[in-house]
Amino acid sequence: MTDRELDRAGIADPALRAAYRHCRALNARHGKTYFLATRLLPVERRSAVHALYGFARWADDIVDRVGVDAVGTSTGTGTRRRAAALAELRRGLEQGLREGHSNEPVVLALTDTARRYGIEHALFHDFMSAMSADLTVTDYATYTDLRGYMHGSAAVIGLQMLPVLGTVVPREQAAPYAAALGVAFQLSNFLRDVGEDLDRGRVYLPADLLAAHGVDRELLRWSRDTGRHEPRITAALREFEALTRGVYREALPGLAMLDPVSRPCIRTAFVLYRGILDAVAQDGYPVLHRRAVVPRRRRAAVAADGLLRAVGARLRARRPPVRPAPHGAPCPPAAKEAG
Repeated sequence: MTDRELDRAGIADPALRAAYRHCRALNARHGKTYFLATRLLPVERRSAVHALYGFARWADDIVDRVGVDAVGTSTGTGTRRRAAALAELRRGLEQGLREGHSNEPVVLALTDTARRYGIEHALFHDFMSAMSADLTVTDYATYTDLRGYMHGSAAVIGLQMLPVLGTVVPREQAAPYAAALGVAFQLSNFLRDVGEDLDRGRVYLPADLLAAHGVDRELLRWSRDTGRHEPRITAALREFEALTRGVYREALPGLAMLDPVSRPCIRTAFVLYRGILDAVAQDGYPVLHRRAVVPRRRRAAVAADGLLRAVGARLRARRPPVRPAPHGAPCPPAAKEAG
């Protein structure tokens, strides 16, 4: 199936094909929801999405995994190692975008995708700046501060995807909605991963939102370490959930602006990522103690619905356009009967 995707995308160079396969494997292993939705795209567009995801995953893994000790605390040495690895990736990215070649598979696939779809290079640079911020910034005072960070960590992902997905309106008209959807997806992940992020030394929930409910990092740490629930934390998490749902509403009009054959993919991702919020709420906001997941049966139902929509969209796209009859010409018999 991978070779079919590459063949349909016109990717023939053996090194490029290997790079795209590598990115696809990263997507399949780490981005289960994202990978499931990607399967609903036209075959020839899937490799590009794998490349965008693969690069983002690679950078994120550098930030999260290198130099973290057994209890999840980054040491000074670990931070330097992560910074050096991230700087090396940034240099490789810049060289790849400039020269169109790289020995790093995720960079090679990304630069090829950027060239094929005309994706702005600034979007990748903004993403790398956000990844660098994760090395030193451990919390955000306000939601405005958090949105500033998420421009590079999430909004640009939606903007990178837009040329691959295609639009039925000018791209700049759809861009704010694509950016908002990227932010909504990341906010869902922030809510789901509060405990895991805390172990990495980070709190993405805005400090002023937490403080409004009498919550601070120490209280979060206490709950994480003891396994005990605290009503003030639940209230803060509930507010963050409501804030995130507002961003999904902000992004929703953008779905209709996408190429019809891409809409089932993004709609499926929309429903599944928003479903993380439902899973967290229905589970009683246990995110400091365990990860809430969308039930497998729900995932299957959403995927099946998306598949039906995708097939329908592709069939409609293949139909020849209906030409209006000349003025004064008689209606076809079927049209008369329908009237």
